[in-house]
Amino acid sequence: MNDKIPYLLDKANRLPTEPGVYLMKNADGKIIYVGKAKRLKNRVTSYFRHNSQHTAKTLKLVDNIRDFDFIVCKSELDALVLECSLIKLHQPKYNILLKDAKGYNYIKITRGDFPRIYYSLNTDDKNADYIGPFTSGYTVKQAVEEANTIFALPTCKKSFPKDFGKERPCLNRHIGKCMGLCEGKISSEEYRKIVEEAVEYLKTGSKASVEELTEQMNAAAENLEFEKAARLRDRIAAVTRLTSQQTIFGKTRDCDIVGAAQNVGQASVAVIKYRGGRLVDKENFFIGEEYEGAAMRRDFLLTYYSRGGEVPHDIWLDEECEDMELIESLLREQSNHAVKISVPKRGEGLSQALLAKKNAGEYLALKVHRTAKEISALEDLKTLLGLTKVPDIIESYDISNFGETGMVGGMVVYRNGRPFKAGYKRFSIKTVEGQNDYACMQEVLRRRLTRYLDGDESFSPLPDLILLDGGRGHIAAVSEVLEELHVDVPLFGLVKDSKHRTRAIAKAGGEIEIKSNRALFALLTNIQDEVHRYSITFQRVKHKQKTYSLELTEVKGIGEAKARAILTEFKTKQGIKDATPEQLRKAAGISADKARELWEFIQERF
Repeated sequence: MNDKIPYLLDKANRLPTEPGVYLMKNADGKIIYVGKAKRLKNRVTSYFRHNSQHTAKTLKLVDNIRDFDFIVCKSELDALVLECSLIKLHQPKYNILLKDAKGYNYIKITRGDFPRIYYSLNTDDKNADYIGPFTSGYTVKQAVEEANTIFALPTCKKSFPKDFGKERPCLNRHIGKCMGLCEGKISSEEYRKIVEEAVEYLKTGSKASVEELTEQMNAAAENLEFEKAARLRDRIAAVTRLTSQQTIFGKTRDCDIVGAAQNVGQASVAVIKYRGGRLVDKENFFIGEEYEGAAMRRDFLLTYYSRGGEVPHDIWLDEECEDMELIESLLREQSNHAVKISVPKRGEGLSQALLAKKNAGEYLALKVHRTAKEISALEDLKTLLGLTKVPDIIESYDISNFGETGMVGGMVVYRNGRPFKAGYKRFSIKTVEGQNDYACMQEVLRRRLTRYLDGDESFSPLPDLILLDGGRGHIAAVSEVLEELHVDVPLFGLVKDSKHRTRAIAKAGGEIEIKSNRALFALLTNIQDEVHRYSITFQRVKHKQKTYSLELTEVKGIGEAKARAILTEFKTKQGIKDATPEQLRKAAGISADKARELWEFIQERF
């Protein structure tokens, strides 16, 4: 607990209600977070109120704050610009820093009479020229392959002119993918001209290249250079064919599509980049600790586009972010052209946004050693149930009994979409008489939550979501317990069909179908099957213990209390049978003679 909270809250309450920037500092006076506020007082005090529903990341930040500074600005836009500048300057620990951005990549053009075009990770070769740097190795490799294909440049390991005519032309020459330089029929001047055209193509892009090649083809035809005109025609066709394969639904303006994934307390963002209607790049960033989605997307956009890279006309997000209009204004000033940030709601735009989100999920899955389906299922569960965060901890409950006897409850725990067996709990029903599932469920939840409220660490923390094996009746019964104990945890039920298979999620006002979402359906089915298995296994153990207990009471002088004491001590039928007379005497608190009589009975009947 931060003992400076009273001081910080008092200081924050004296701040103005004007726009500005605040700078949080640690014990060493180092700036650990920079934020922007529409109203400084309202925003900064929210960090230090005891009832604030902070995320784990914000709680860590607050725990490390020892003081703060602030700067009042004329407008919220001015505050946003200043925030970006201060983050660049101080690189605060709790701001998004995009530390794992990729290294640079280059297009390498060798020098000499017969130059080649390659992909390169560095610029160490002094006998070569370079185009770049680029952030995406995928883009550079694709561009080099495309240029070599269109202009039929050699990609083999032969050295020219040393290897002219030494071997028969390779397969690429026969299928038209290479001009056949190895045959020695193309002069250095002609070859260098073609390489220059390829380099120009890489620099100016496909559209400009097609226009220039078309002019050259027409000029060659007018000069009756029909062979040259035919080669240029083939290149134009190759450029057109390759670029048409990457068109984004007829869109020609530049566009970035941003999607985020959050799970297991971590987050990642993917950016899919289209330029001139073509897919040119994809970048992934591991954000680290997750926090509120709209704030995270806002911080990412500010950090990503403040690095000095190209800002496209359109930025599409998978979900809403904070300060969208302000960020648009900032990027418009930065890029000197119109910028529109939006969240597609239908059609191909929505499909592309979901694709970016999926890319982010796949990347996060690799980082945190989870499958993308697990991450997707928990995110879909958050969306479907309207939760404020992805449910990291899920508890599920079931009641099992044989008629009116042996009633038990089972609690299973899932963390990050997987069973957390160390957190499982079993409950023997103590207060309910007769067969009453609703009352049994109430007793189980009341005992679990009371243990938490009493400070029992084995029942901590509270879950992010409670799932009951049952419908609206179970939800209504347990809701009374939550209200009685003043516990606020989202509560839903899992409903089965006539064949005992998970069918839907029950809520207070009805049901939510889940079968259309395979990943989510699989997760919830797994949870419901696991809690049922765990509960019925415990119930069977209790039933067997009841049977053993009744058998032991057949020995004169052994009542139910002594029988229970023996079962508690030795757990299983085999454990009782392996016990010595002396061990039985101590467990039941009986005489040595009675222990010998009991031991002989057990050896004969068990």
